[in-house]
Amino acid sequence: MPQDLHSLLCTESPNMFFDDLDGNACCDWIWGLCHSWQNQKDHLPSQEPVSDNSGSNSLMGFPLLSEERVKQMIETGEEYLPNNGYNSRLRTEELMLSVRSEAVDWILKASIHHGFGPLSVYLSVNYLDRFLSLCEFPGQDWIVQLLAVSCLSIAAKMDEVYVPHVVDLQELVGKPEFLFEAKSIKAMELMIMSRLKWRLHSSSTPYAYIDYFLNKTNNNYHFLSSASSKSIQLILSTIKDIQFLEFRPSEIAAAVAISVSMEMQSIDRDKIDRVVKCVELIEDLSLSSDQCGATTPNFI
Repeated sequence: MPQDLHSLLCTESPNMFFDDLDGNACCDWIWGLCHSWQNQKDHLPSQEPVSDNSGSNSLMGFPLLSEERVKQMIETGEEYLPNNGYNSRLRTEELMLSVRSEAVDWILKASIHHGFGPLSVYLSVNYLDRFLSLCEFPGQDWIVQLLAVSCLSIAAKMDEVYVPHVVDLQELVGKPEFLFEAKSIKAMELMIMSRLKWRLHSSSTPYAYIDYFLNKTNNNYHFLSSASSKSIQLILSTIKDIQFLEFRPSEIAAAVAISVSMEMQSIDRDKIDRVVKCVELIEDLSLSSDQCGATTPNFI
């Protein structure tokens, strides 16, 4: 049963969150975020892609994954997903959906402003969704912003080279509606991490899998270099749409890799659709045979 967040805040940190309140489009943010991230990368020492003995390349900076490691990550991936029923709540509870949308919008704006990378953005939204799935959210604006700031702060510490002070993290264009002291943000961070059982690893995002699946489609370095950039943008574009909460990070990464490969290698989508339809019919046929106990002659 999700716990009421307002009572949780008051119980665990009385007055901590109330003392310091000060004062009363999709493609644009994707390109803005990628552009600011690229500018930050341009000022860092250049790095060659990581390669294994088979010639496969890793362009996202993660260790190259073996088949066994991918299976292990998928098996343990449930620990990094929102609780069951969260997506249904978002579809039926207008307030919950509004809270999530507002928090995600703030995370995106702040990430562009501070030049954070796509992994930090995805991680922070992952923390947000998992935390919201555990709570009954009251919907006060200041709590929404405090939650967004705290999730981004945790994610930035996990991935970024340089992380602004938590107070500076809140300073975007213009004066923020609420400005929280460091003690409030740190208390909220601890609450989030505790509720998430300290499971904060980057394997909870599609970025941990994208190199693996891109290498499966084509391990040519020039293809991978371009495909990686396109994949980063596509993965980022999924975070605002709650439909993608139905899928695991590995499934999103696989779908993105296939989509990018089809586009870049000029694969006829109609042919792919026909193959998918054939696979579905074969699966239906297999299921029907199992249920009816039907047997067919063995010619092998």
